[in-house]
Amino acid sequence: MADTQKNNSALNEKKGVQQPQTLNTKVAERHKSLKKKNPSVSQLVSKILNQNQTALSQAITIIESTAKKHQKQAKEIIEQCLPHANKSIRIGITGVPGVGKSTFIESFGSLLIANGKKVAVLTVDPSSSISGGSILGDKTRMEELVKAPNAFIRPSASGDTLGGVARKTRETIILCEAAGFNVILIETVGVGQSETAVHSMTDFFLLLKLAGAGDELQGIKRGIMEMADSIIINKADGDNLKAAKMAKNEFNRALHLYPAKESGWAPKTLLSSALKNEGISEIWEVVSNYFETVKSNGYFQYKRKEQNKFWLMQTVESRLKSEFYANPSVKIELQKQLKAIDENKTTPFAAAEKLLSIPK
Repeated sequence: MADTQKNNSALNEKKGVQQPQTLNTKVAERHKSLKKKNPSVSQLVSKILNQNQTALSQAITIIESTAKKHQKQAKEIIEQCLPHANKSIRIGITGVPGVGKSTFIESFGSLLIANGKKVAVLTVDPSSSISGGSILGDKTRMEELVKAPNAFIRPSASGDTLGGVARKTRETIILCEAAGFNVILIETVGVGQSETAVHSMTDFFLLLKLAGAGDELQGIKRGIMEMADSIIINKADGDNLKAAKMAKNEFNRALHLYPAKESGWAPKTLLSSALKNEGISEIWEVVSNYFETVKSNGYFQYKRKEQNKFWLMQTVESRLKSEFYANPSVKIELQKQLKAIDENKTTPFAAAEKLLSIPK
């Protein structure tokens, strides 16, 4: 009787339902392997040179890390990969949000892979200035390209870098080239001054535009038009085709107003419909013609040297900024000056002068 009451009690612990063995064994093995000791720099580099994409992703994560323990490793990885880099063509792709950059890159990248190329896509997602978070949704937008074995897609948060270009994009390019990718596509956020930053690290600059969105007039502004090596009027299909053709004529007229490029290349305006995969092969033909031109006249080599000089200056500026804010004396004085500004006891210029006069 006592046993019956015990079994019927609400406090009685009953045997749980056995869970089905639904866990994929391969996933379990991979999860187990991830718990193992992280590979050394030499092991990572060796795998990168053998075109191992997992190792490439791990190395990029180390390079993007702001942790001090990773900075030495990042330096060693870059140094060991550098002799195997500079064997690709680097194409910058920009345009306002909604112009269809992701769809275009998927269509363009798929064409390149079909032509025997290995394509790395480095995309920069905008980070929130409030939370610091980013969506990093490019892999979900490029559903077909991400499945291709000869494609590598790496979304990175733009962080606080001016222009929205990921802080370590330049170093990531080197790693991708060492891993055997011979076409690097760099997509920008398409806002602010990201175009200028991407132009400084690419060989060919592709500007995507929309017809009927006011871009015809916006495009006539100097700066972005001067940087573009080709302008693509995207979404040129259906009811939008007529407007796209008119926009193409407007841009062609605008391009004639600018002085000849130092490269000796005359920028081309083309139509495309990435969604319908139309005009994509013609764009690659134009890009190929560009590289034939700049490699034959020596401009390609000249621009690469200029890129390296620019990267040097950017690296120095970044390092100085990092070391400045890491200085314990600066940290203390910065808080004092911020408080003084709040209390209207000083000006931002006087506060900056005070901070910059602190002995290094």
